[in-house]
This record gives sequence, structure tokens and C-alpha cells, in this order.
Amino acid sequence: MRKAIAAVGVLLLLVGISGTIDHLFHQPFFGFVLNSVNRWVIPNIGFLAGYELYANLTVAAVGAALAIASYRSA
Repeated sequence: MRKAIAAVGVLLLLVGISGTIDHLFHQPFFGFVLNSVNRWVIPNIGFLAGYELYANLTVAAVGAALAIASYRSA
């Protein structure tokens, strides 16, 4: 279970970083998977309009926290 939570955390970290890169520049690598939050979730949430960069960085921070917490739990 801990490895699955760590994998989800790492995936969220990658999705957040990739979304941030895609928002600032154009990211052609693994766009369907890694940019899914940036392209389909964030534009459909009204209060995140105009704050896409912060939303992607928050996704990355939550993923990093989740991965770190799963590795540190005994």
C-alpha cells in the first residue's frame, strides 16, 4: 500500500511539473498523460481561472508531500 501511495505521489509530482512547463512553454513529451490536469481539470474549475501556474505548482507540492510522507512512514 505504501508503494502505491508513493507511486501516486510521484505521478502527481510529475504531472504538476509537466503542467507548469506546459503552461510556461510548450511541452510535447507525454502530453496526454502528464498534462491532463493542466488541460482538462484546471480550465473547468472556475476559481482557478487565471491561477493555472499556482494550481500546477500546488499539484506538484501535494505529490511531493505525498511521496515523502509515504517513504517516511514505517
